[in-house]
Amino acid sequence: MEKGSPSSALQSLLEAIKASDVVEKRIQLLAKLEDLDLREESDSASLVECLATFWEDYTCLDVSQCMLNKTIVHVAVKFASPASSDCLPQFLALSTKASSWCRKHLKMTLMSTQDSQEEEHSQLFFQLLLELLRLSTANILSLTKYPLLSSKESVDIVEKFILELLNLIKDVVPEIKRINSLGSEVLKVAQTSIDALINLCKRYFQIINENLSDARLKDSSVIASEVVSVKDHVLTITKHMVEKLCELGSLAASDGGSLVTILNVSWKGVVTLLQLGKEVITQRVNVQDIIRTLTSLVNGHLKCATEAWSSTQETVSVAESRRTFLPVKFYLLNAAKISSLYPCQACLVYRELMFCILLISTFRISLCYEKNLKNASEVCSELLDKTYLDLLSSILSSAEVNPELKLELLNWLFNDECGAVSEERDPTTYYNIGLMIEIFAVSCEAVPRSSLLLLGRVALFHSLLSHSVGFEEDVKIKITRKLDWFLDVMVNKDIYSYVLTLQIPVVNGTGQKLELNWQSMFSVLLDSIKTFMIVSYSSVAWEEFEDFLVENICHPHFLCREIIMELWCFLVRHAEEEVAKALICKLCIVMKLIADPASLGFPTSLLRKMARAICLLLTNGTASTADHVYSFIADDTGSHSLMVIYSALLLEGFPLNLLPENVRTMAKQKIITDYFGFIESFDESLLPVTSSNAFGTPVIAICASLQSQQVSMSDVDLKTLKFIIKIIQNLKHPKGKSTKECCFMLLNVALEIVSAMKHLYQSDEMEKVVMELHGLFISGPTASDSHLHQCKPHLALFMGGLGDMQMSESDDCAKSTAVWELYHMMLKERHWALVHLAIASFGYFAARTSCNQLWRFVPQNATLSYDVISASEASEERFMSELKAFLEKEVAVLATITASSHQHELLVKEGTVLREMVQKISNTCIEEEVTESDGLGSNVDSQCSKRRKLPDGISRGVELIQNGLKFIGDGLSQWQQNHNVESTELQEKFLTHFSRLEDVVSHLSGLAGSG
Repeated sequence: MEKGSPSSALQSLLEAIKASDVVEKRIQLLAKLEDLDLREESDSASLVECLATFWEDYTCLDVSQCMLNKTIVHVAVKFASPASSDCLPQFLALSTKASSWCRKHLKMTLMSTQDSQEEEHSQLFFQLLLELLRLSTANILSLTKYPLLSSKESVDIVEKFILELLNLIKDVVPEIKRINSLGSEVLKVAQTSIDALINLCKRYFQIINENLSDARLKDSSVIASEVVSVKDHVLTITKHMVEKLCELGSLAASDGGSLVTILNVSWKGVVTLLQLGKEVITQRVNVQDIIRTLTSLVNGHLKCATEAWSSTQETVSVAESRRTFLPVKFYLLNAAKISSLYPCQACLVYRELMFCILLISTFRISLCYEKNLKNASEVCSELLDKTYLDLLSSILSSAEVNPELKLELLNWLFNDECGAVSEERDPTTYYNIGLMIEIFAVSCEAVPRSSLLLLGRVALFHSLLSHSVGFEEDVKIKITRKLDWFLDVMVNKDIYSYVLTLQIPVVNGTGQKLELNWQSMFSVLLDSIKTFMIVSYSSVAWEEFEDFLVENICHPHFLCREIIMELWCFLVRHAEEEVAKALICKLCIVMKLIADPASLGFPTSLLRKMARAICLLLTNGTASTADHVYSFIADDTGSHSLMVIYSALLLEGFPLNLLPENVRTMAKQKIITDYFGFIESFDESLLPVTSSNAFGTPVIAICASLQSQQVSMSDVDLKTLKFIIKIIQNLKHPKGKSTKECCFMLLNVALEIVSAMKHLYQSDEMEKVVMELHGLFISGPTASDSHLHQCKPHLALFMGGLGDMQMSESDDCAKSTAVWELYHMMLKERHWALVHLAIASFGYFAARTSCNQLWRFVPQNATLSYDVISASEASEERFMSELKAFLEKEVAVLATITASSHQHELLVKEGTVLREMVQKISNTCIEEEVTESDGLGSNVDSQCSKRRKLPDGISRGVELIQNGLKFIGDGLSQWQQNHNVESTELQEKFLTHFSRLEDVVSHLSGLAGSG
């Protein structure tokens, strides 16, 4: 047999194997086949065909059968590489048969007991499995060389082979840990098989393209028919591979990390195959399900992290954080690649995709709130921020997606129903990591109304704005229209509080130059809108952005107003000068529509708000812009409305210093001249008999100019002090309510003017002013007037400068006594705001005065002398301790801002009040202001131009209470003058209750007046 030819030797051995009934003998004979040197392709085909016949296909009952099949596979491996096209079908058939048998045997092996005999059997089977995978890999490599696309029979063999191999790998991979010492080798060969299959598909698609080119060149219907047949075969194979690789990738993902190589090769294979068949793959493969699978893997991974981290107080390390988020990034990257390849298919499942993105955005916000998860928060931002934005951009940036679908997607993400049904929660734990678990139970249908995801939406909106450079014009316009949604959400109490206090990690740069730092969420949001402003500036979206800025410049919510003004200032600082001029002039035109002299005296009126905004913009702009606006509104020969606008701008601190020198000099001179003309002609007979908010405008203008340091102190002389004395003398015997209100308004402004001119405190006239103020607030007939309560903030500002005044400390000095008693009155105030102002004033005074006996200025029953909690008796030591603490807080500068739970609670409460106010104003006042803006005589002061008239009984009753307070105040003054020591304690109690009663009546009077 050895001396014959290889063919004869092969036939002899095959006959002997067939004739043998003993398994062990067959194994020995099969092993001899390895020694043959077969050079004829027909011999190799005969050998493999017989090997398939010798295969024991029934259920394996003992080791010998496994040994027999292992030997068959071992022999086949030797002759399979390389296999020719003639014998390749036989190799594929053998591998298919063996793969099917191994799948059954694997289940039996894993269920078997762990005794020594079964262990030996299992080890033998795993060796057989390893050999089979090597044989299959060799077959795939041969298929790449000889594709076997010539006949239907060969095509069917290839399809069955690939399907059985994929099923076998899918069954083996999840059990890889139970495959003893050969597990790592099996896993490695399985990965090699998958790579080989993907390369095979690449080769198949290359053949299709080549055949299509031949068919076009030769115009042959026969070739075209063959191409269709081959194409169908390739698509069928690709479909099987994509489905099995998705299943394999999902199984590897659930392993916990040990199957990273299989996870990587399977999902990358899916993306590669989808890319190869981009034109036709959707006919066979459900791309939507693949995207859903990837998003579910992301959600599941984040849920596991949430459950693990919510129950730990230990600091999560960077290494653990990377292990958690790297798989999430991998799934997102693949989802983004598939979505960019098939954007229309991705749009059909955009709810699942956007829910996944919202989960990530909300998850990273919840991490920021936990100190022990700081590392996790930074790693999450570093790895996932750009990745999930790439996923979103793959749809929004695609030209294949219908614009209506893009709009629907953005409406779903940022809709008016967001957070409409707000769950009542403890504000300090609203975005706690533990509550994230609840989000995973939210269905896609409920997502638009879930308040738990609201802050995540805001964070996502910031990311979208920051990365909007690559978006098409239609998307930029749609995003611009969502800026109103952003402002509406900022009014929400929870968003309002967290945006102001939360610090979030921000990633800048790319690659090796990546930088990460923590910033206030508020500043980050502002920066993102500024970025979008730059992006939209040269696009068709800019016109809508301009409208957004103009419409919201007087937004009723202060935080939204701050955002809008910051955007305006950014625009004025960096845009072309002509653009800034045109926009500010547009605001002046809007002011022209609402110019009403009656609203000049109300700082909260729409006119004053607009003027305040314009002055701020001019301060941030160029000198020529300020000159241009001044020329527009300062024409005395112009309309009455321009004069009103001019007055409003002066009241809000128009930046005169930016004007050209000659214009600036004339403007300042006019302000001073008007002021002197007013105070010199001031007389009781000139006071208005009816309420007029425009009265005293020159005084308010000089006050605003002094505070902004645009008019020097030397420009105003002692006439101001005489003016104050005139006002106080008129207040002693007012002729009517309107006259008194005008005098109190002028007194407040005059006190502010004097507080800005320190040199006046050293004049002789100042003593008379102090004595007049003492008579007004302490001993005069109007000391109990409720209007004086509203003057106390301005009095505190004035009294702070008394430290520059020379005073005697003797008991018989009337001036010193007056100052003592004025400070006694202020320091006994119980309202928190007045306490703050009084202490600030006293601290400023104490730091500058030459007086040594400061205890004289502090009453024994000063507010800060009491312990509020225990309500104990007054203590001088306690006052000094509180004063020291207050002054230290005033000069303290915090290096970092860390929000406490108490601050969150206060902000949430404040946000609730503000939101109710905004809704009320939005529903009533804005419509009325717009309706009445056509008539220039409309009253557009603080809130609404239409007011309900209160019943006469209420107004009359309030007036009687005010008269009663006056009589009580006169009686208390007489009582104090009697100096009855025995009744001192009773007097103090009376004064305390009387002060509270004054506050209540003052509020009632204000309500009655506003009605």
